[in-house]
Amino acid sequence: MATYFIILGFPSLQKLHLLLFFVVLTIYLLTLAGHTLIILLVRVDSRLHTPMYFYLSNFSFLEIWYTSNIIPKMLKMLKVFLGNDKSITYTGCITQLYFFMSLATAECFILAIMACDRYLAICHPLQYSTLMNNRVCLQLSLCSWVGAFLVIIPPLISLCKLSFCGPNEINHFFCDVSPLLKLSCVDPHEAETVDFVVATGVLVSSIVPVVVSYALIIVTILKMPSATGRQKAFSTCGSHLVVVSVFFGTLTFMYARPASLDSVDFNKVLSIFIVLSVCSFMNRQIENC
Repeated sequence: MATYFIILGFPSLQKLHLLLFFVVLTIYLLTLAGHTLIILLVRVDSRLHTPMYFYLSNFSFLEIWYTSNIIPKMLKMLKVFLGNDKSITYTGCITQLYFFMSLATAECFILAIMACDRYLAICHPLQYSTLMNNRVCLQLSLCSWVGAFLVIIPPLISLCKLSFCGPNEINHFFCDVSPLLKLSCVDPHEAETVDFVVATGVLVSSIVPVVVSYALIIVTILKMPSATGRQKAFSTCGSHLVVVSVFFGTLTFMYARPASLDSVDFNKVLSIFIVLSVCSFMNRQIENC
């Protein structure tokens, strides 16, 4: 039974590790600064005490933990000039995976709630303050967090039942499901099935409200007589719609597909792409604030 794993990271880019270190460090610091700024702005500016910015600050808080769960270990692995450490204990790996999956799931739920919030604000403006009051906002946010951390338990238990007695090198820059399944000494079919079902369920339950909400929003906007009103409504939802499309599209391609179609190297690129797209989204939100 393996007691630790070796995270390979980017073996084909060994000569670029120093450059990657500073690029990743810069992105990480900008991400932390951007999300922290959003949380502080929403906290101190009474004009931003609205459901939309409440959910945005929730999403920012999730992103801080989401990136901090992965990037520091990745930086430790890339610091070639100080001697890199690519090892991670079995317990540390499972813990990192649990928080990665739970936080990503919570982000899916929050993005879906944000879409529903925009639907109520644009399509039912007169009832909006009643339907989306502070109590409802808090309840929806709490359900997203608790639900996300609970729904990930079944696939994690299935993964923990596997034996890792052979090679212990993880072909990724963090502990993800797919590369771990490839290291199993026993048939991982059950764990793959549970992971696929849960991932598909999370994505479908998040994407459907987003699609329905924005379909109704577009219909409502097109019926607006004022061009200025239409432009304002589109600008309000535009950045959210872009990040939702990229975020869910990438996660669907990475996790809601059969294991036979999996490509670890391509998943590495997609994982970084998610972080970059969210950073761009947050920059736009800071400007709006």
